[in-house]
Formats: sequence, structure tokens, C-alpha cells
Amino acid sequence: MTSQHDFPVPPPLAEGAQRWLATAPAQRPIVPPRMAATVMLLRESASGPEVFMLRRVPSMAFAPSVWVFPGGGVDPRDEAGDIPWAGPSPAQWAALTGLPDATARATVIAAVREVFEECGVLLAGPSADTVVADVSGDDWHADREALLDRSLSFAELLTRRQLVLRSDLLALQDHWVTPEMEPKRYDTWFFAARLPERQAADDRTSEADRTEWVRPAAALEQVGAGAARMMPPTIVQLRRLGAFADIGQGMVSRAGLVAVMPEPAETDGGMVLRATLND
Repeated sequence: MTSQHDFPVPPPLAEGAQRWLATAPAQRPIVPPRMAATVMLLRESASGPEVFMLRRVPSMAFAPSVWVFPGGGVDPRDEAGDIPWAGPSPAQWAALTGLPDATARATVIAAVREVFEECGVLLAGPSADTVVADVSGDDWHADREALLDRSLSFAELLTRRQLVLRSDLLALQDHWVTPEMEPKRYDTWFFAARLPERQAADDRTSEADRTEWVRPAAALEQVGAGAARMMPPTIVQLRRLGAFADIGQGMVSRAGLVAVMPEPAETDGGMVLRATLND
């Protein structure tokens, strides 16, 4: 089941959207999207479920000063080599996403790798039914830095640490593609994951100037008040998370997802991004 929704276009992007609509379709420059994965890291609190968010630094080429969930593009090395694996197989993830086996596998690896790189949470364990405990030490941070500078692959990290990737700790939630008018585009799969016991999300990343655990409703209030900037996919995920009574409801994968790609549209109220959502 789907439904149509309009999202206001931020003033800095409105002029570009108008130029895009004024350009003949055959002459519009369209950049192919890069495969990516994002993880909504969840924890319980006295006031209900909270999600971990980062505010990207102003110097970022994509979505500067915008609040996001940990995530990023699929690295070529996510697609190569053997990796210790537990949970649903790449073929099962392929069946759920509609992606080829190798692409589904790389996307899941990217999700687990990115959440470790960006906030120090590792969805892996010594066995198929355990999760590594404290990963906050300097040696672990050195591994995060090595992943970032490409001197270490995620497969090499898990093999050296004698850990297996826990793909069962992820739940597929949504699929969005950056609008064609954007010069930098991503084909992004959104996952949810529960914060493992005895692990803590941190702010030791150069890509964010602020991190925060926040209730979805509170984050949306900040957006509505103009105190925080978020992109439509993030807003939609927060709305969905805000309807959950507990984290368990968010830890069930959603099947039959259709890629959501917003498109600019002129309305009486101004320029909007129009999207058909997975309800």
C-alpha cells in the first residue's frame, strides 16, 4: 500500500528545482545513484524508544548541517572477499530487497560497517548468537580509523578479531533514491538495529559536529520549529518510529518495498518534493 506526500523544498534548493523543471527532460543531467545503507540505531528509555542521530558537519558535500542516521555508501571492498557471516544469508536478503545476491550482501555489510565507523557500535559477535561487548577502547578506535582510510577492510577486521557479522540484528525498513535533480545521489536502504547491551554509541567521527539520542517525536518537533534540518527520508522514518510502542515493533523487516524517489513539483504553496511512500 502506498500514499502520496509533499515535502517543502528548503530555500537553498528551490532555485535548482525550478531550473530542473524548466529544463527539457532529454537535456537534464542525471547522475547514477551510488548504493548506500543507513542504520536507525534504537534503544529503550523511560519515555519510550530513542534513535541515535548525527548532525553532519557544514563542510560535507552531501547534506551539510543536516541531521541523519549513521550510514554511507557501499565500498568496493564490501563487494569482495569472504566475510564471517551469521543470520539471514545474502540470498535471503536478496529475496527481501529484490537485489542480486552480491549487491544485497554488500549492502548489509555496508550497513554494519558504517554504524561501526560513525558511532562505534559493532553488530558482530564471537558466535552466531552473541554480540561483542565493549568496543570503546583505543585499539577499536584505531580499527575504525583504518576502515576510514581504507587500510583495513571490514572482512579483515572481523577475521582478525574472530567475529562474525550478525545480519539478524538488522531489520529492513525502507528504500529511498535521491531525486534525479541532485548532483550527488544515493540508492539507500534503511535498516533498524537495537543498540547491543554493554555497547555505547559515541561521537568520535569527523563527519558530524553533534550526536544525540532523541525521541522521534522530539526530533520532529525540532524540524517543525525550524531548529533542525532533515531530509524527507529521515522525517518519514522518524514518523514511523514514533508510532512504535516499543523497539520490538521496529525490529521486523518490511517486505515488498518500492523505491521512493521524490520529484520536484510546483504547487500553489510553493515548490515541494513529491513522493509516493511505502505505507
